[in-house]
Amino acid sequence: MNTSKMWTKFFIVFRHPVLIFITEKHGNYFAYVQMFNSRVLSKYTILFGQNENSYIESFTASVDRKFISLMSLSSDGCIYETLVPIRPTDPEKNQSLVRSLLFKAVVSGNTRHGTALTVLDQDHVAVLGSPLAASKECLSVWNIKFQTLQTSKELPQGTSGQLWYYGENVFMLHGRSLTVIPYKCEVSSLAGALGKLKHSQDPGTHVVPHFVNWEAPQECGLGAQNSEQSRRILRRRKMEMSLQPEVPPSKQLLSAIMKDSEKHIEVELRKFLAVKQTPDFHTVIGDTVTGLLERCKAEPSFYPRNCLMQLTQTHVLSYSLCPDLMEIALQKKDVQLLQLCLRHFPDIPELVTCACLKIFLSIADDSLEETDVNMESVFDCSNSVHDEKMEEQTEILQNGFNPEEDKCNKCDQELNEKPQAKTKETTSCPVIPKRAALLNAILHSAYSETFLLPHLKDIPAQHITLFLKYLYFLYLKCSENATLTLPGIHPPTLNQIMDWICLLLDANFTVVVMMPEAKRLLINLYKLVKSQISVYSELNKIEVSFRELQKLNQEKNNRGLYSIEVLELF
Repeated sequence: MNTSKMWTKFFIVFRHPVLIFITEKHGNYFAYVQMFNSRVLSKYTILFGQNENSYIESFTASVDRKFISLMSLSSDGCIYETLVPIRPTDPEKNQSLVRSLLFKAVVSGNTRHGTALTVLDQDHVAVLGSPLAASKECLSVWNIKFQTLQTSKELPQGTSGQLWYYGENVFMLHGRSLTVIPYKCEVSSLAGALGKLKHSQDPGTHVVPHFVNWEAPQECGLGAQNSEQSRRILRRRKMEMSLQPEVPPSKQLLSAIMKDSEKHIEVELRKFLAVKQTPDFHTVIGDTVTGLLERCKAEPSFYPRNCLMQLTQTHVLSYSLCPDLMEIALQKKDVQLLQLCLRHFPDIPELVTCACLKIFLSIADDSLEETDVNMESVFDCSNSVHDEKMEEQTEILQNGFNPEEDKCNKCDQELNEKPQAKTKETTSCPVIPKRAALLNAILHSAYSETFLLPHLKDIPAQHITLFLKYLYFLYLKCSENATLTLPGIHPPTLNQIMDWICLLLDANFTVVVMMPEAKRLLINLYKLVKSQISVYSELNKIEVSFRELQKLNQEKNNRGLYSIEVLELF
């Protein structure tokens, strides 16, 4: 048989030997299963998908009671699985097997050599290859069940694409030496796949080195090798270990968070974030945050806020992954970190959002002035506006509504009593710019009205009134432009402003209406709503007119396929 490639694997199934070997000819792959107890040889053709133009680079297999799970690593960087029956229905006939996608893009599709695949257990596989097109070769362990990366090790000296696993040890050729890496697969669980499983190590145990000490066989269970050749091997191994690269930044970071100072942890974190992202980047970030938060709880004086802020800005974390992060920030009243969390976390519960709002409204102005807050959502709300100019913009501010035509005579009488107060209220922002930036973060946060309303009732009425005044000020600023938008890089939208006004009034109207200082605000909000109703009423009339014109145009076009029109040109 003239073939270009061949791969074999030997199993013991029901105490009987089974041999499977794969051959390749002209791009077609064939699997042969030899049962030695019955001397039956079964042949299968492995079929690829219609859109697959890749070729197979490495095979591995595992066996259960009914099937042989044949896994293949293709040139596109994906792992495929083919189930080969141990007892075929028709051994004499050439049967076809279809391979299915098991894991996508575990190595770079541009890799042409040095790739290999082996099964560790029923839920884990080890892959040898380059994860990215421009990166070095790595040994990676993947969880098939949860489709996650468990661990990886960079191999700077390169490999020859040969990989084995036996007795909880991974064997591979690294450079010119045989490297042995002890690795024991944990029980596959969601906590272990996400890196949240706590690892405990007995104080008396020690880490097994990556290179086997052939003159100390009692540690690895190997036979005694005391010859001159073994001593030469030992000397060469020691020299290679001295030439190994330094500990990766990820391991240095994870070891530093348990005992080092905040400054040292910050330095190690910067080192880790400065290097190119590795396949285990998300896992290391999650483990780092978990370790820092656990130490914060154990040591009240330990609070590495700079590290926590850098980790939040990696766009990897979420509230579900580290709920203790915002809990500790609320205890410390760290408004800068809370603002970052509100901006980057998409799954913050409504209870936590309201807790942030309480702090943003209750913290003193002096404390806010000393805090560094992101101000990109805040525009320059200057107070230097002339009364004459504001009077000219009254109709624009009211969004098309003329207060002289208002039928609420009592409201007009109340507003005309103190015109100076009205001018001041409409031209000045009721909060300082840094508090405005924090409140804008609340406006941008996601929420569900059903779950948010009960928690809004717990906010003091004075703070609710202050928030309503700020929202009313934003609405007036929106109305100054024909586009109904605020200036700035990431300002609140008109819909967000109106929604939060409605939410606050729905939750606290009974309390706010009893406050004398909120009377003028409620009157202004009433006029705001009435002007909105007036504008939307006119817009509805325009919409109906356009619909009627559209119907006339459609009727004109549907009169017939043949028509004569006379055009008079003057």
